[in-house]
Amino acid sequence: MYSSARTYQNHGGVNQYLMKEILEASPEQLLLKVYDYAIVHAQKKDMAKTNSALQELINGLRYDGGEEVKEFSLGLLKLYNFCKEQTRKGNFEIVHEILTELRNSWLQIFKKK
Repeated sequence: MYSSARTYQNHGGVNQYLMKEILEASPEQLLLKVYDYAIVHAQKKDMAKTNSALQELINGLRYDGGEEVKEFSLGLLKLYNFCKEQTRKGNFEIVHEILTELRNSWLQIFKKK
């Protein structure tokens, strides 16, 4: 088994502590982590990883739960697709700004719960 004295385990290229953190995270924490990933890679101007994170955000949208939820999800879908388009054009600054604002908004919503 793994030695408890080690603070970082890398087994098969996966940080075991990060894996545990993700598996135990709430849906809210996971959402923020995807935003963090997208924001970091937008800063690095990494189109593939930024768009991968944006696609995960798109995949997580819900369209069940009433008209308000559907409208909200459609609005986010438009923003995410706009961000994907902007990364393809190399406009990472606007993508970073939008994703940071969205992440901060979600964080405020989660704090009110």
